Amino acid sequence: MRDEQAQIYLLSKPFSTLDYPFGEEVKVFRVKNKMFATIALGQTAKSAKATDEAKAFYWMNLKCDPHEALILRDIFPSVIAGYHMNKAQWNSVILDGSIPQGEIERMIDNSFDLVVSKLTKKVQETIKIYL
Repeated sequence: MRDEQAQIYLLSKPFSTLDYPFGEEVKVFRVKNKMFATIALGQTAKSAKATDEAKAFYWMNLKCDPHEALILRDIFPSVIAGYHMNKAQWNSVILDGSIPQGEIERMIDNSFDLVVSKLTKKVQETIKIYL
C-alpha cells in the first residue's frame, strides 16, 4: 500500500479529518479531534534503528492494542515501535509494499476503533451509524 492509498482509506473513515499540527511533512488523521494515525516520509525519522532503505518510504503511525502491537512487530519486519509515540500503544508501519493491503487496512480499522472506543457513548453511537 502506498501513502496515497493509505490516506484515501484513512479519510474514508466517518468524521475523519486531516491536519498538519507538526508541520507540512507530517499528516495527522483525527476522528472527532482525536489522533488515530499519522503519515510522514521516513527521512524525518532520526532513529538509529531505521535503515537508510526504510527511510526512503513513508511511515504510518497507528494506535494498537499493546499485546497485538508486539505480535505485529514479530510478524512483520516493516512494523516497528511507534516513532515519536508511546511505544506500547503505537506502531510505525513502513509502507514499503511488504505488508498486504488488507492487513494494513485491518490495522487502520483497529486504530480507528481504539480511538473511537475512548470517546463518549453519544459520540460513539453517532460514528457507528456510518460504519
